[in-house]
Amino acid sequence: MPCILLDTATARAMPWKNGGGTTVELAISPADAGLEDFAWRISTAQVAVDGAFSSFPGIDRSLAVLAGDGMCLQHADGRREMLLSGDAIAVFRGEEAISAQLLGGPITDLNLMTRRGVWSHELRLVRLQGEQVLVNDAELLLLWNAAPEALHYQLPEGGQQVLAAHSGVLLENEQGRLTLESDQPSPLYVGRMRRG
Repeated sequence: MPCILLDTATARAMPWKNGGGTTVELAISPADAGLEDFAWRISTAQVAVDGAFSSFPGIDRSLAVLAGDGMCLQHADGRREMLLSGDAIAVFRGEEAISAQLLGGPITDLNLMTRRGVWSHELRLVRLQGEQVLVNDAELLLLWNAAPEALHYQLPEGGQQVLAAHSGVLLENEQGRLTLESDQPSPLYVGRMRRG
């Protein structure tokens, strides 16, 4: 799996675990895993109504809003967290009881999940404009282009690649320096996944 393109148009759509909506599964490991036994999972979903998140015991989650006005997360301890498009990323445990309230209309989100003790991850937002170097030390690297224009990236040992608007790529064992380039200001989500 040196390079997997993540495209919402060709990925598998499936119901949420709690049945409250639909998610698009962009990538999962193992490839034949289900929602109860995956090691890691990358997905995107449209959230059209307020409601509770599905429970994923033993899973660490990162969630970002890609499009729409955003939503407010109500945590089990009473804490409220605002998630806006192209802004902060929520990090929480999958077993935590969380509900979401939309701030306007429907939103689209990006969801990265890893099984605690098997994989770990971090998801960050990079505001890309011009050329920028990204140093990668992770086994798996997720790049998600949230901008309306394509951007370019160059692998440590390869030629220049194009990452289309509103799509992603999952890179395996591409440690080193990647060069990213965009003509316009581009929000780029960068996820690093490591074993253990």
